[in-house]
Amino acid sequence: MALARTPKLLLSAFLLFGVAACGVDAREGTAALGGGGAPAKAAAAQSPADLQFGAEHRFTSGITISISPPQSFQPSPAAYPRSPRAASFDIEVTNNGADAYKLSGLAVTASISGRPAKQVVDATQGLNGIIDAGKDLQSGRTTRMTLAFAVPEQTTQLKVQLRPSAAEPGVVTYCGAA
Repeated sequence: MALARTPKLLLSAFLLFGVAACGVDAREGTAALGGGGAPAKAAAAQSPADLQFGAEHRFTSGITISISPPQSFQPSPAAYPRSPRAASFDIEVTNNGADAYKLSGLAVTASISGRPAKQVVDATQGLNGIIDAGKDLQSGRTTRMTLAFAVPEQTTQLKVQLRPSAAEPGVVTYCGAA
């Protein structure tokens, strides 16, 4: 009985992540938390503060994150939400801080032309979201996960924003073609 409930619980957790973080531009979020800078309007173009996919970013807490370039794929009929095309990418999280890092704090959102993109869960293709969200990442350890977001059929600019926790004063934005 518990196995039948697991996908529903995972989906609920991912939807909660998405609702909590949708629509916050990286610079707006940083400014709201005292990081400086003026609020910026959502734009399809890359800003000078955005990182290219593949780059590594270290937060003040010691958490280091990198995201691989997006890979286009066709979601299976079992995917949610249904989409003709999606972009997946690998996220590597390394804890270089002194304390254990709670993976449940990781918020990942994506946008296309300033509009939120929906995360695709496709168990058939191994895309189950942040599967170790209930675990702590000990200091000096690294974990990897693969996430996907629904994208239009034509190539587009995709922005992915990450915040390691609500207490982290900054958000990092990765930008590139998907």
